[in-house]
Amino acid sequence: MSEHVKKFIDDLSNGKNADAGEAFKDALRAKVADGLDKQRVDVASKIFNGVEAQPFSDPKPAVTDPNPETDVVIDTKGQEVGFEPNGNEQPKPEDEIQLDSPEDPGHEESQPTT
Repeated sequence: MSEHVKKFIDDLSNGKNADAGEAFKDALRAKVADGLDKQRVDVASKIFNGVEAQPFSDPKPAVTDPNPETDVVIDTKGQEVGFEPNGNEQPKPEDEIQLDSPEDPGHEESQPTT
């Protein structure tokens, strides 16, 4: 007999029903846990029996070195996309973006009213 079962019987014979109930729960938990552990070992031995670990994972994809500047642009159909100057001035990275000030009348609707 396990110590949980002995404690359950002793508590029950001494009239300590609450303690006997806790001892019974402990005995039941221990029995279920032992059964589950045995079942886990059995299932694991069946699953992994004779299976060898693979030496590596899936092959890695080949990655080409990205070029920071592309002279030719290709669309999704594999056709070259041509760009022709349209006379518009292109922005320069050093140009500052001018935001409208909050006092601008165009922003009245976004300002709180007093």
